[in-house]
Amino acid sequence: MLRLKAVCQFSWRVFRFRSFSCEPLISQMNKCEDEEQIFDFIGRNKATLSENQVGCAFTMLWEFQKQKTSLLKNVDFIKDHPQFVTLYDITAKKIELMNDDTLVNVLYITQQFSLEAHDPLIEALVTEAWRRMERFDISLLSKFSSCLADQHLYFSPLMGKIADIANRNLETIQDLRSLSVLMVNISSLISKSFQEQLIKRAELLFDSVESSQVNIARRLVQFLRNIKYPYYPLLDRCNQVFISNVDHLDLESISKILSLYHSLQFYSFEFSKLARKRLADMIPLFDQPANFVKLFVALGPIAGTEEKKRLQATLLLMSEELTSQQALAVIGAMEEMESRNSRLIKKIASTLHKHLDSYKPIELLKIIRALIYLHFQSKELFMKLRELLLSHLKTSIIPSDISALVSAISLLPSPQLDEARLSRIEEVLPQCDLNDINVLATSVLRWIHYDHMYLDNLAGKQLKLLQKLDQYGLQRLQKCNDLNLLWEELKTLKGDWFSEALLEEAVVTLERLVDEINYTNVTGIATFISRTNYLSSLLLDKIASVVTQHIEKIHPFSMLAAILPFSILNYDPLQRDEFLGTFIQHLNSHLGKLDPLVLVFLGFSFATLEYFPEDLLKAIFNIKFLAKLDSQLELLCPSLKMRVQFRLMELNRAVCLECPEYQIPWFHDRFCQQYYRKDIGSMNEAQQQIYKILAEILGGTSYVKASVLTPYYHTIDFECILDKRKKPLSYGSNNITLGKLSEMPMESNTQIMGSRLPPGAVRVSLEFLDSKAFCRNIPHLKGKSTMKKRHLEILGYHVIQIPHFEWNSMALSTKDARMAYLRNCIFEEGKSQL
Repeated sequence: MLRLKAVCQFSWRVFRFRSFSCEPLISQMNKCEDEEQIFDFIGRNKATLSENQVGCAFTMLWEFQKQKTSLLKNVDFIKDHPQFVTLYDITAKKIELMNDDTLVNVLYITQQFSLEAHDPLIEALVTEAWRRMERFDISLLSKFSSCLADQHLYFSPLMGKIADIANRNLETIQDLRSLSVLMVNISSLISKSFQEQLIKRAELLFDSVESSQVNIARRLVQFLRNIKYPYYPLLDRCNQVFISNVDHLDLESISKILSLYHSLQFYSFEFSKLARKRLADMIPLFDQPANFVKLFVALGPIAGTEEKKRLQATLLLMSEELTSQQALAVIGAMEEMESRNSRLIKKIASTLHKHLDSYKPIELLKIIRALIYLHFQSKELFMKLRELLLSHLKTSIIPSDISALVSAISLLPSPQLDEARLSRIEEVLPQCDLNDINVLATSVLRWIHYDHMYLDNLAGKQLKLLQKLDQYGLQRLQKCNDLNLLWEELKTLKGDWFSEALLEEAVVTLERLVDEINYTNVTGIATFISRTNYLSSLLLDKIASVVTQHIEKIHPFSMLAAILPFSILNYDPLQRDEFLGTFIQHLNSHLGKLDPLVLVFLGFSFATLEYFPEDLLKAIFNIKFLAKLDSQLELLCPSLKMRVQFRLMELNRAVCLECPEYQIPWFHDRFCQQYYRKDIGSMNEAQQQIYKILAEILGGTSYVKASVLTPYYHTIDFECILDKRKKPLSYGSNNITLGKLSEMPMESNTQIMGSRLPPGAVRVSLEFLDSKAFCRNIPHLKGKSTMKKRHLEILGYHVIQIPHFEWNSMALSTKDARMAYLRNCIFEEGKSQL
């Protein structure tokens, strides 16, 4: 008994001594001023270091590293130091004694010191953390998930277990910082429903976050990018955080945010404007390729003309120093900038050529697309690319890689494949989704076209492969029973093959699943219809019904997508007035949230539907708005800038002609003169036929004008004038040469010309309408052509529209039949043309 008492007293004294001595040792460690002092401390106390002191040592070493700039950090010095080996050995013996915080912290820091995932210490730490993680709080769980992410274990059972724990405890999580880390790390393996739950939880907790928490907002956007879901309500809130803190964002942060936005196809004028100013101020600060390339990629696409010149001139000086990935990033940015700097393009292409062997299949496809878009030509480079692509195709087994390789090959000169490689494509078909099938089919069509143009030899193997692609695509659509899964595959599909082979079946499938259309997917389905020009009354009426019933759940950023198919296809849904009225009421309450260019497109969409909401038009046609729009145009690439300017002109014209009571002035004379001076075109075959026949019918070329610009700058194919007795009037010597556009009038051309005609005379416009003027599946006139007819009639024209399917029909296969058709159109009143 006495002996037992003595042992207990000794143990108590040792325990007291250890607890007492532990604090001073950590205090001593906290006084160390650099890594050498920490290592010296470890060497002097290695026999007595506790698990807590080991954790403190790692923390101190990492803190010293974090305080240094990237150029001064020296991880190898730490890892290779003799006393780090001592610390390593002590740590391995103390793992089971560590508390949870110390365990995960040591794991995190050892990975920052570049210990490999297969290092015994890392493996032991991970195994111990795995054993304990059910009891981890959300902060520790998120940190542990980051450790696994650093090891690229996104699809591991361990990450799956973390996702399961997060799922079971989601309602109790209150820390959005930790939740955002978890969301990013588990995003690769969670279900659609869990994704939605995480988003809802993040929205709920967002108000508890300080507005300066940029990293949390960035991680939430990264999560949305990872799951490929541009959820606008959360994106908008994160965007406001970025805007509020843009003056404090560094190059890395701005670059990352813009990259995430680009991937999500999300655009914020306000953030882009502020980011551009911030990035432009950084141009003189970077003279090394690593940082300057980041600046070039981030700023280039939104830079002004002078900024672009500075960026390209500086990059030209360092182009020889670029790495393979830097050159890849630059060529992508130049494509987005629509660069025409041939010298820089040639330099970057040379750098790419040097590194071709290091690129993945999808990267080779990006390079080829960019070089072709930038009009770069090099037989040697393209031959090297072809060799590499064929080599990859021989060994690749992943369907997406194979489709990317085949697509890349089809873009090059001499795009044919031999039978062995065609068979390689056939082997992978059962594993392909609709995207892969579409890419492969589009490529095969290019080969067939190339053979037809240059070799005059349609290979039977290619045609058989195309037939198989048709069959697999149709089977995949017919078997689909989930609208959301179908939409994931349909949303990026486009091209001639899809339109010809699969579009009708795709619409049939959508109609079969029409009851699954709801407020979460309605704008996606609307976008698909807009892009394909396929009029389905069933789908459009359902879209209108869902939007009307759930208008409060339709985010302002999605409203353009929702209205677009009705505008493009000239379709009035059931209960049109209720649909448009509800839509406008919702839009009016959010006018201040939308970027200027979105409002312009919305205004034009309503105008094609002969709907002119006053609040929207007043919001657009004022000096303050137009100045803001001009600022936004500076951030856009030339092609998009021109598209926005043209839409504004068309909206201005529509309002002036159809709503003169609004007293909105016409201010696009100069823009139209510049635009139509560049727009020199020629007649197609059908137009030339019509011109010659009109000249015969009317009495000569002096009685018909071709390629006419009307007041307010509508273009019409042909114009003639009939007097009150319906006899043609001559234009005298003012006619134009066949096949060329008429001389561009330089004076203001906004008066109605009909007022200068003889009493009772009428101007007649005749237009040939090709397939683009009609819906793809039925001869229903689309919105722009219908609006143009209204405008010409307001201007005093008698409008004759000649549909391509009538002009090219068997009924009009002879000249006499066509003459009779045109004579009937011109001289018989009240004759319906469509």
